[in-house]
Amino acid sequence: MAGPISGHTRVAGVIGDPVAHSRSPAIMNAAFAAAGLDWVYVAFPARAGRGNQAVKAARDLGLVGLNVTMPFKADAAWACDELTPAATALRAVNVVTVDPSGRLLGSSTDGPGFVRSVREQGLDPTGRRALVCGAGGAARAIVVALGEAGAHVTVGARRRDAADTAAGLVMGASSAVLPTLDPGALDPGAFDLVVNATPLGMQGEDGPVDTELLNPSQLVVDTVYHPMETPFLAACRARGIPCTNGLGMLVHQAALAFEEWTGVAAPLDAMRAAATEQPS
Repeated sequence: MAGPISGHTRVAGVIGDPVAHSRSPAIMNAAFAAAGLDWVYVAFPARAGRGNQAVKAARDLGLVGLNVTMPFKADAAWACDELTPAATALRAVNVVTVDPSGRLLGSSTDGPGFVRSVREQGLDPTGRRALVCGAGGAARAIVVALGEAGAHVTVGARRRDAADTAAGLVMGASSAVLPTLDPGALDPGAFDLVVNATPLGMQGEDGPVDTELLNPSQLVVDTVYHPMETPFLAACRARGIPCTNGLGMLVHQAALAFEEWTGVAAPLDAMRAAATEQPS
């Protein structure tokens, strides 16, 4: 926020359960301040089962928009008046924009934020082979965005039906079963991009694929950012494999929301610094 809160200050926020741990207020308020906007961003703890009502309240309260985190992304999709094609395919929304007429517009910036972060690392997904490990909400958003970017996507999950469902979101995508990938059928080292879109690593677990099967010609992205360095990333670094955590995805999905709401280019340096400085 650029100055003291007043009756003219515009308000945006994030809903979730829980939401007190969210880095979004620090990231977005740093962005508003850097852009000189009289805006403020706060966390709204919503109760389980009340996501639909919480999203609709944004219109009644005159909010500019909301970020939506677990467990309300599906509720938000139902509450919105209009969805982007990606949000329609995913049946999930992480950004709600309240337009001047009061309509609620729902979008999914997780996947596009991921693609932006990968390009920031020097890899253009167009025409590249990508292995996405996981079939949950984040994984599906990444699969759709990589497909839209022109990547050749393979989804790996512990359950074949989950992998098939996620792969079915993108024409031509294939599926595999994790963690027992058969190198004879699918070689993780043959992909240009390998993504851990599972929670593995948050509690110190190993990653979804054996890093001995990976090589330095690949880019590995672990969408986990708490902790910043998972065992999977540490093992990749030890073998000289280019890799990064999920902080870039976090910042870029927030930047897309910022740009949607304000019409101003996101101040990425300020947002990245705020994300990094947040307590772990």
